[in-house]
Amino acid sequence: MKLLNGKEFADRVKDEVKAEVEAMDEKPCLVVIQVGDNAASSTYIKNKKKACEYCGIQSFVYKQSNDISEEDLLEFIEAMNRNPQVHGILVQLPLPSHIDEHKVIQAIAPEKDVDGFHKSNVGKLVIGE
Repeated sequence: MKLLNGKEFADRVKDEVKAEVEAMDEKPCLVVIQVGDNAASSTYIKNKKKACEYCGIQSFVYKQSNDISEEDLLEFIEAMNRNPQVHGILVQLPLPSHIDEHKVIQAIAPEKDVDGFHKSNVGKLVIGE
């Protein structure tokens, strides 16, 4: 049995990503969308932002009010899908009960779906792509 040191492994992966990003002509850009003010989600986002900064990835956090309508959230996601400067989108879960998480996840363009939750990305994972 081999013991895996998670921190060492994560640091190695971040260093590899950093080297790849440094070699890119256009730096990637991540958009994180947070609805409401869940403390655990805020901590998670802070850590993602810190990792992006280390790797040279631009990241922007868009905090939306807890009472944003599902329609307004979907419109915002669609605007990020159309934005050629945005390469990845992450919608922080959980969402308020009045918003359909499935609908929101499926609204993210598969090629910008950082979590890999879009049904086409899940399907590719299942068949080994």
